[in-house]
Amino acid sequence: MRFQGQTALVTGGAKGIGAATAKRLAAEGATVVVADFDEAAAEETAQAIGGHAVRCDVTNREDVEAAVEAAVAAGGSLDILVACAGIIRDNMLFKMSDDDWDAVIDTHLKGTFFAVRAAQKPMVAQKSGKIVVISSTSALGNRGQTNYSTAKAGLQGMCKTLAIELGPFNVNVNCVAPGFIATAMTEQTADRMGVPFEQFMEAVSAEVPLRRVGQPDDVAGTIAYLCSEDASYVSGQVLYVRGGP
Repeated sequence: MRFQGQTALVTGGAKGIGAATAKRLAAEGATVVVADFDEAAAEETAQAIGGHAVRCDVTNREDVEAAVEAAVAAGGSLDILVACAGIIRDNMLFKMSDDDWDAVIDTHLKGTFFAVRAAQKPMVAQKSGKIVVISSTSALGNRGQTNYSTAKAGLQGMCKTLAIELGPFNVNVNCVAPGFIATAMTEQTADRMGVPFEQFMEAVSAEVPLRRVGQPDDVAGTIAYLCSEDASYVSGQVLYVRGGP
């Protein structure tokens, strides 16, 4: 029960990695607020873990600030923020529209900016907190993902800067960069490529040193570590969760 008495806010917490993280933190004692654009899915996830749900469009500053206020109201503090909300709009550069670019950049970069800016206020005031932002191996470059790769690389820079700024207030900021994880988002990638998802996963597994596809729980465990006191002297780090080097 590493998080007993603590309050966690997970944006994009209704499904995939976000839902697995919300479940893991709740299982270890945290009061968890699941924030997601899909309110019905957020409610379903929250009910399953005994948490709270709030509808939140992370590209809307008022929504994000309201989610932070809801978390503080639910638990009396905000001890953990996991900024997990994300979308993909994959395409080759010459086919990528302005809307494809804006939607991905706004969701990942602006959405995370809104979340960390709002969350740091109660954390700085209480002089404690853990923030984890979600990047990706796509930050290293990936064909057809100029928008997504740019956003995920930007989050790594954001993490390192926030660690410098918030460190004096005892707030740890770290970044998790998953590789291929079996989620609805990666199913979209398989669909875009015109490949059956199971076949796609087999092909990916063959390229992973551990010879298996990652699961949301694999990432949730890493996030939980970074949110715990076991990682109290870890800040400003990017941890790749990809089944190999």
